[in-house]
Amino acid sequence: MSEPVIIFRTQSNVEASIVRGLLESHGVMAVLSGAVAHTVFPLNVNALGEVRIAVRPEDATEARRIIDSHRTELETGKVVRLRDEFDSLQQAIDYRFRDRGLLEHAMTHTSRANEDVSGGVIDNESLEFLGDAVLGFIVADILFHAFPEFNEGQKSKVKAALVSTTTLARQAERLSLGDHLLLGRGEEKTGGRRKQALLADGYEALIAAIYLDGGIEQARAFITRELTPLVSDVRRTGTVDGDHKSALQEYLQSTDEPLPEYRLAGTVGPDHRKLFQIQVVVRDEVLAEAIAPSKKEAEQEAARLALEKMKASNE
Repeated sequence: MSEPVIIFRTQSNVEASIVRGLLESHGVMAVLSGAVAHTVFPLNVNALGEVRIAVRPEDATEARRIIDSHRTELETGKVVRLRDEFDSLQQAIDYRFRDRGLLEHAMTHTSRANEDVSGGVIDNESLEFLGDAVLGFIVADILFHAFPEFNEGQKSKVKAALVSTTTLARQAERLSLGDHLLLGRGEEKTGGRRKQALLADGYEALIAAIYLDGGIEQARAFITRELTPLVSDVRRTGTVDGDHKSALQEYLQSTDEPLPEYRLAGTVGPDHRKLFQIQVVVRDEVLAEAIAPSKKEAEQEAARLALEKMKASNE
């Protein structure tokens, strides 16, 4: 039996999967070998090895033709790699990775890694941990210089709002980051691309990937670009846009009302897709209620509705 012929090499598991799918859609069976487990450390990608795609000798010519027909050619005639599946995300974040494997790693949810029987796929949990630390440091530095008049408690409150799951998920949604998450089949079916926790985790992992790929200044530049509008909101209104609970609390205090109470009124749906029904109560009166996938989200939405109701009634 003839040995398979290697017709494509890459350092990206994702790109290799795309090429294999392309070949098989044209009836050419392909085999992957040498899959790389990307590290979170900024090592030279060549030291990590490569993924190779091999086909039967009789299919080699056709396979190369198929691949070449899907490459992009520059005006100089130089042939470059297949389309970067993360290109739109890199444009959105205004940063292009030298080691694209880090970006692939940052977008890989644990559900995808758990479904990979080869053990060659690593999830983004370590990057999320690092990104959380990098984000916290840079946000603290931004607030220290932007609001010298704020005391420690005020800075801590704003920092907590800026790095909250709600804020990070909203920033991730703005970048369409959910479209680029690499999820397992189960997570995909349950709407993982829209889950706030997954979006926030992916956003923190993205920050870590930028830090490892380009250093602290590139990470600082990205975070500064992302948070400048929110910091401007703090300067203008004293609160982070979207922190409806804080806004409601401050409004109630300004009208000599007691602080609001958030009550769990019930839950809806199965455990793996549970929705929480939260009521916001002031002086034993239910001002508003909301339903969301997490208690925090439901509390924020209930606070927003209550604030709108109170302002409307006082106009």
